[in-house]
Amino acid sequence: MTGLRLIFAGSGAFGLPTLRSLGGEVVQVVSQPDRPAGRGRKLVATPIAQWAMENHLPLLRTERINEEKLEAADAMVVIAFGQKISREQADRPRLGSVNLHGSLLPLCRGAAPIPWTILSGRTFTGNSVIRLAERMDAGAILGQSRIEIGPVETAGELHDRLAEDGAALVARVLSDLAAGKAVETAQDESQATRASKLSRRDALSDWSANAESIALRIRALWPWPRCHAKVVDAAGGDVARVALVRARAAISEGPRWHPGEIEASGDVCAGNGGAVEILELQPEGGRVMKLDEYRRGHRWTAGLRLESPA
Repeated sequence: MTGLRLIFAGSGAFGLPTLRSLGGEVVQVVSQPDRPAGRGRKLVATPIAQWAMENHLPLLRTERINEEKLEAADAMVVIAFGQKISREQADRPRLGSVNLHGSLLPLCRGAAPIPWTILSGRTFTGNSVIRLAERMDAGAILGQSRIEIGPVETAGELHDRLAEDGAALVARVLSDLAAGKAVETAQDESQATRASKLSRRDALSDWSANAESIALRIRALWPWPRCHAKVVDAAGGDVARVALVRARAAISEGPRWHPGEIEASGDVCAGNGGAVEILELQPEGGRVMKLDEYRRGHRWTAGLRLESPA
C-alpha cells in the first residue's frame, strides 16, 4: 500500500484495527458527529473520531457525507460508518471505495452480522471486503477470510477477533487494487440472508424453547442488547436481576422441573428435555462473574426460576 492516499469512513469500534494499521496512508477520516451518551447526555465522539483526534489525523465529522467535498484519494475504506454513500462519492477515489463487513457474504447482510451469525448456529465465519453498491452489502467481493467460532464465544468476543482479522484483509485487498491484481466476484443472490438491527425485544428469553437456541441467544446478544433475567421465588417475588453473558446447552435432570426453573445442578430447565448451563452472568450493578462465584454470595438454588423482565 506504500504511497496510497486513503480516506477512511467509519464510526464504530469495528474499524479501529484497520484504521490503526493504515496509519500514515490516511489523508482524511470521516465519521459521524458527536452524540449525547450516558446519564449526563454529554456529547461523545465516535471511537473512530476519538482515535483520529488522538493521532492528529485530518477529521471530518458530518451527518451528510454525500454533500461534502472529500480529499483527493486513491481509495476510500468504509467500515461501520452508518450512512449510505452515493455512487458519485464512492467512485471519486482513483481505485474506488471498499467496505469491510463482518460476515461471509452473501450471508448476514445488514447491521448486525455478528450476532446473527451466532444465532444461526454456525461454527465458522469470516470477513468480506466488497465494493460499495447501491443495495446494502451487495457489492462484488474482493476478498474474504475465515475464522472458527468458539463453542461458547460471545458476540462481543467474536466482534473483536473479526475486527483484528479485518485489518489484514483490507490491507491485502488494497495492495491488490493498487497492483491491478484484484478479482471481483459477484455475490450469489440465492444464498443471501439478512442480519437486521437488534433491539431489546430480541433479548427476551423463552425458556420453553430448546436449550441450544437459548444458549445461542445468550451468547449472541452479549454485550448488547444482552439477555436480562429476573430470578424469582415460588411466590413470584423478585430475588435478583441479572444479565446472562455466556451459556451452553445441557441435559435436564427430568420432568419435575419446569422451563425457566433452576435445577439442583444449577442449570436452568428448558424445553424438549434440555437445560441451559449458565457459565457467566452479571448481577445488576455488578461485574461479570462465573456462576460458581455468583452463587457464593447470591441465591441461585433449586426451585427458583428465571423470567424475562417485563
